Amino acid sequence: MVATCGRSGWHCRERVYLAASRNGAKTAMGWVQRDSRESRSRGVPAPSSSFARLTDEELETHLNINRYGDFTLPGAIRPSYDLEVIPIEGYRRDYFRDDKGTIIPVLMAAVSQERLFDVFLDLLDPLDPVVDVVLETSHERSPGSHQDLYREQIDLPVLKSILLEFEDLLVNDGCTGVAVLNPRMPAEVQFDEHKLLVVYAYNLRPFEKILMSYEIPANPRLRFITEAEHVHTSSEVYQDLFDQLRMRLGLDRPA
Repeated sequence: MVATCGRSGWHCRERVYLAASRNGAKTAMGWVQRDSRESRSRGVPAPSSSFARLTDEELETHLNINRYGDFTLPGAIRPSYDLEVIPIEGYRRDYFRDDKGTIIPVLMAAVSQERLFDVFLDLLDPLDPVVDVVLETSHERSPGSHQDLYREQIDLPVLKSILLEFEDLLVNDGCTGVAVLNPRMPAEVQFDEHKLLVVYAYNLRPFEKILMSYEIPANPRLRFITEAEHVHTSSEVYQDLFDQLRMRLGLDRPA
């Protein structure tokens, strides 16, 4: 089991990398400025890790826990050992300000694994029938880095069909993320490496209605797993599956 995602506060044991991420804001992989993700994390001191003094057995036990009340976490991500943020289902509105000062409304949602992928696919429906897609990968990347692979002009039903074939990868690999973009009007739905659903759009109402149809509660005080120390997990099997998905989408191999 490996993970190579995160920005600061790295601790390594048994090829498991622990990422302490204290910044809850997200950046999009497409039309939102991507370099702001890195600029926000510079100069932030790494907090002491809750994993630092764990035995191998304690760490393994923690990684095997995926149920928190009624919420099931995908295999891709685990919270801090001290459970600074306990995963729950819900969504909140937010705003993203890019480097030029443009303010973009954002919806962020945490959804239990049982229906996570279904909600993601439904959130794509308000986009155009033809979309652009971005794959985010941190496989074989240095800690804290990633690469985005861009594909323009793909029919949304075709994209959905391909993504369904790779549901296990997208849900359970902590080094794979995907974003689907409306090419004509700025709107983006992101299923990120933390398995959060993030929507960037000037009109969020159609997307919010979909979340409400699943009875996912609005919670302005909701804290996400990204807002505390957390663990991403991956494996060579998922890296191979990522390469298969990349080829199905006609994307070049990452440099």
